[in-house]
Amino acid sequence: NKEGIMKYNMTELLDQLVEHEGLELMPYEDSLGISTIGIGRNLVDRGISDLELTHMGKDMSSVYEWGITKENAYYLAENDIKIVEKEVCEKHPCVIELDEVRQRIIIDMAFNMGVPRLGKFKKMWKAIDDKDFPSAKIEMLDSRWAKQVGNRAVRLSNAMETGEWV
Repeated sequence: NKEGIMKYNMTELLDQLVEHEGLELMPYEDSLGISTIGIGRNLVDRGISDLELTHMGKDMSSVYEWGITKENAYYLAENDIKIVEKEVCEKHPCVIELDEVRQRIIIDMAFNMGVPRLGKFKKMWKAIDDKDFPSAKIEMLDSRWAKQVGNRAVRLSNAMETGEWV
Protein backbone atom coordinates (compact mmCIF):
# COMPACT_ATOMS: atom_id res chain seq x y z
CA ASN A 1 0.00 0.00 0.00
CA LYS A 2 1.46 3.34 -1.09
CA GLU A 3 -0.75 5.48 1.17
CA GLY A 4 1.31 8.06 2.96
CA ILE A 5 3.98 7.92 0.25
CA MET A 6 2.08 10.26 -2.03
CA LYS A 7 2.78 13.85 -1.07
CA TYR A 8 -0.17 15.70 -2.60
CA ASN A 9 -3.35 16.86 -0.93
CA MET A 10 -6.28 14.61 -1.94
CA THR A 11 -8.78 17.50 -1.97
CA GLU A 12 -6.57 19.53 -4.32
CA LEU A 13 -6.21 16.54 -6.63
CA LEU A 14 -9.98 15.93 -6.61
CA ASP A 15 -10.62 19.60 -7.45
CA GLN A 16 -8.06 19.35 -10.27
CA LEU A 17 -9.78 16.23 -11.63
CA VAL A 18 -13.20 17.90 -11.46
CA GLU A 19 -11.74 20.75 -13.51
CA HIS A 20 -10.30 18.30 -16.07
CA GLU A 21 -12.86 15.48 -16.09
CA GLY A 22 -15.99 17.37 -15.11
CA LEU A 23 -18.54 16.38 -12.48
CA GLU A 24 -21.72 14.73 -13.71
CA LEU A 25 -24.26 13.43 -11.23
CA MET A 26 -26.29 11.59 -13.89
CA PRO A 27 -24.87 8.86 -16.15
CA TYR A 28 -23.68 10.19 -19.52
CA GLU A 29 -21.65 9.01 -22.51
CA ASP A 30 -18.07 10.29 -22.56
CA SER A 31 -16.23 11.38 -25.72
CA LEU A 32 -15.64 7.71 -26.59
CA GLY A 33 -19.30 6.78 -26.05
CA ILE A 34 -18.63 5.01 -22.73
CA SER A 35 -21.25 5.25 -20.00
CA THR A 36 -19.71 7.40 -17.24
CA ILE A 37 -20.76 9.13 -14.01
CA GLY A 38 -19.30 11.40 -11.35
CA ILE A 39 -15.70 12.45 -11.94
CA GLY A 40 -14.94 10.23 -14.92
CA ARG A 41 -16.05 6.88 -13.36
CA ASN A 42 -16.30 4.42 -16.25
CA LEU A 43 -19.52 2.45 -15.66
CA VAL A 44 -18.62 -0.14 -18.30
CA ASP A 45 -15.08 -1.20 -17.33
CA ARG A 46 -15.01 -0.32 -13.62
CA GLY A 47 -18.69 -0.08 -12.76
CA ILE A 48 -19.67 0.51 -9.14
CA SER A 49 -18.88 -2.24 -6.64
CA ASP A 50 -21.46 -3.69 -4.25
CA LEU A 51 -19.43 -2.20 -1.39
CA GLU A 52 -19.57 1.25 -3.01
CA LEU A 53 -23.30 0.94 -3.71
CA THR A 54 -23.91 -0.03 -0.07
CA HIS A 55 -21.81 2.91 1.14
CA MET A 56 -23.89 5.25 -1.05
CA GLY A 57 -27.18 3.56 -0.11
CA LYS A 58 -27.99 2.85 -3.75
CA ASP A 59 -28.38 0.11 -6.30
CA MET A 60 -27.42 0.36 -9.99
CA SER A 61 -30.97 0.98 -11.19
CA SER A 62 -31.32 3.99 -8.85
CA VAL A 63 -27.92 5.27 -10.02
CA TYR A 64 -29.14 5.18 -13.64
CA GLU A 65 -32.55 6.61 -12.77
CA TRP A 66 -31.72 9.26 -10.15
CA GLY A 67 -27.95 9.71 -10.40
CA ILE A 68 -25.60 10.28 -7.47
CA THR A 69 -24.74 13.12 -5.08
CA LYS A 70 -21.60 15.27 -5.26
CA GLU A 71 -20.39 13.44 -2.12
CA ASN A 72 -20.92 10.11 -3.91
CA ALA A 73 -18.95 11.37 -6.92
CA TYR A 74 -16.02 12.42 -4.71
CA TYR A 75 -16.18 9.10 -2.84
CA LEU A 76 -16.01 7.10 -6.09
CA ALA A 77 -13.20 9.30 -7.47
CA GLU A 78 -11.18 8.89 -4.27
CA ASN A 79 -11.51 5.11 -4.62
CA ASP A 80 -10.40 5.37 -8.26
CA ILE A 81 -7.41 7.50 -7.27
CA LYS A 82 -6.30 4.92 -4.68
CA ILE A 83 -6.42 2.17 -7.33
CA VAL A 84 -4.51 4.34 -9.84
CA GLU A 85 -1.90 5.33 -7.21
CA LYS A 86 -1.23 1.69 -6.36
CA GLU A 87 -0.95 0.64 -10.03
CA VAL A 88 1.27 3.59 -10.99
CA CYS A 89 3.64 3.19 -8.02
CA GLU A 90 4.00 -0.55 -8.67
CA LYS A 91 4.80 -0.03 -12.35
CA HIS A 92 6.78 3.20 -11.96
CA PRO A 93 8.39 3.44 -8.49
CA CYS A 94 10.05 6.72 -9.54
CA VAL A 95 6.67 8.41 -8.90
CA ILE A 96 7.22 7.98 -5.16
CA GLU A 97 10.32 10.22 -5.39
CA LEU A 98 8.54 13.00 -7.27
CA ASP A 99 7.36 16.22 -5.65
CA GLU A 100 3.68 16.82 -4.94
CA VAL A 101 2.94 18.68 -8.19
CA ARG A 102 4.51 16.04 -10.43
CA GLN A 103 2.79 13.23 -8.53
CA ARG A 104 -0.54 14.97 -9.16
CA ILE A 105 0.28 15.26 -12.87
CA ILE A 106 1.04 11.54 -13.17
CA ILE A 107 -2.09 10.55 -11.23
CA ASP A 108 -4.18 12.95 -13.35
CA MET A 109 -2.83 11.39 -16.56
CA ALA A 110 -3.29 7.83 -15.27
CA PHE A 111 -6.81 8.68 -14.08
CA ASN A 112 -7.60 9.98 -17.56
CA MET A 113 -6.08 7.32 -19.79
CA GLY A 114 -5.40 4.35 -17.52
CA VAL A 115 -2.08 3.05 -16.25
CA PRO A 116 -1.43 0.65 -19.18
CA ARG A 117 -1.73 3.44 -21.77
CA LEU A 118 0.34 5.80 -19.60
CA GLY A 119 3.01 3.08 -19.47
CA LYS A 120 3.46 3.47 -23.24
CA PHE A 121 4.96 6.94 -22.70
CA LYS A 122 8.39 5.28 -22.57
CA LYS A 123 10.45 8.38 -23.41
CA MET A 124 8.50 10.45 -20.85
CA TRP A 125 9.17 7.82 -18.15
CA LYS A 126 12.87 7.76 -19.05
CA ALA A 127 12.99 11.57 -18.80
CA ILE A 128 11.25 11.44 -15.40
CA ASP A 129 13.69 8.76 -14.22
CA ASP A 130 16.53 11.06 -15.33
CA LYS A 131 14.86 14.08 -13.63
CA ASP A 132 14.89 15.71 -17.09
CA PHE A 133 11.53 17.46 -16.76
CA PRO A 134 11.83 19.67 -19.88
CA SER A 135 12.15 16.47 -21.95
CA ALA A 136 9.25 14.89 -20.04
CA LYS A 137 7.14 17.89 -21.06
CA ILE A 138 8.09 17.45 -24.73
CA GLU A 139 7.21 13.74 -24.61
CA MET A 140 3.85 14.46 -22.97
CA LEU A 141 2.94 16.93 -25.72
CA ASP A 142 4.17 14.62 -28.50
CA SER A 143 1.25 12.20 -28.09
CA ARG A 144 -2.22 11.33 -29.27
CA TRP A 145 -3.36 11.96 -25.68
CA ALA A 146 -2.20 15.61 -25.88
CA LYS A 147 -4.20 16.11 -29.08
CA GLN A 148 -7.28 14.54 -27.43
CA VAL A 149 -7.21 16.58 -24.21
CA GLY A 150 -5.82 19.88 -25.54
CA ASN A 151 -5.42 22.50 -22.79
CA ARG A 152 -5.26 19.83 -20.09
CA ALA A 153 -2.07 18.45 -21.68
CA VAL A 154 -0.58 21.94 -22.00
CA ARG A 155 -1.28 22.71 -18.35
CA LEU A 156 0.01 19.35 -17.08
CA SER A 157 3.14 19.40 -19.26
CA ASN A 158 4.01 22.96 -18.21
CA ALA A 159 3.66 21.94 -14.56
CA MET A 160 5.78 18.84 -15.23
CA GLU A 161 8.55 21.06 -16.58
CA THR A 162 8.46 23.68 -13.80
CA GLY A 163 7.21 21.69 -10.83
CA GLU A 164 4.73 24.50 -10.20
CA TRP A 165 0.96 24.29 -10.47
CA VAL A 166 -0.47 27.34 -12.22
